[in-house]
Amino acid sequence: MTRARNRLALLLALPLAFTLSLGLGACGKKDDAASVADAAPLAAVAPPAGKAWADVVTQTPEGGYLMGNPNAPLKLIEYGSLTCPHCAEFSEKGLPTLRDTYVASGRVSLEFRNFVRDKYDTTMAMLTRCSSPDAFYGLTEQVYANQKDIFAGLEALGKDPSIATLSEDKLFPVIGARGGLVDFFAARGVAKDQALQCLANTKTATTLAEGVQKATDQYQITGTPSFILNGRNLDVATWEQLEPILKRAGAR
Repeated sequence: MTRARNRLALLLALPLAFTLSLGLGACGKKDDAASVADAAPLAAVAPPAGKAWADVVTQTPEGGYLMGNPNAPLKLIEYGSLTCPHCAEFSEKGLPTLRDTYVASGRVSLEFRNFVRDKYDTTMAMLTRCSSPDAFYGLTEQVYANQKDIFAGLEALGKDPSIATLSEDKLFPVIGARGGLVDFFAARGVAKDQALQCLANTKTATTLAEGVQKATDQYQITGTPSFILNGRNLDVATWEQLEPILKRAGAR
């Protein structure tokens, strides 16, 4: 817990200018595709009656959100930051095919785990969790699709020195309200009062920081997006690198 609290304190101290410079450079990490042995093609698994696998979303004990067949033979985890442009690029270019082809087949499940990097990322991650599990992926995609506009709305707030003096229970509601995030999520089904209540719950922020610490310890995550397949860090960061690995692993 102490390590997570220390990490949370560090995240809260990062200025927006540093966050944006980090987001534009360091979050895309590796270029070499992992070596995965060819496996026999896996049989598709039918979803529950009247549903598609993409509609089946549950929160996991690790704090992520799992989409698809919970018993899928290929279990993919994405560690993503909502302030990372490379993650937004993956959401645009890779997620539709990953969801509609691979997850839809029942061969692959996708679990998204927030890898928060700063107080703004943490605020947005708290808001994506402020509704039912089946809304999580839609809200996350909306953040990525509007990332540049969200950054623009936060720039003036990032220059306000009074932000640094706020306690945790005040900080996230202020960022959410003054940074335009509460209005953004209200337009997407999260009521303002509900959003502010979620942002006042500092336990969520601590849990997110704990998740970053666990990811760093367990999988040596150093950048986003990062992908774990059946417990193995693939060391790739783009859909162009990831899709061939899924195919070689049997998702074809």
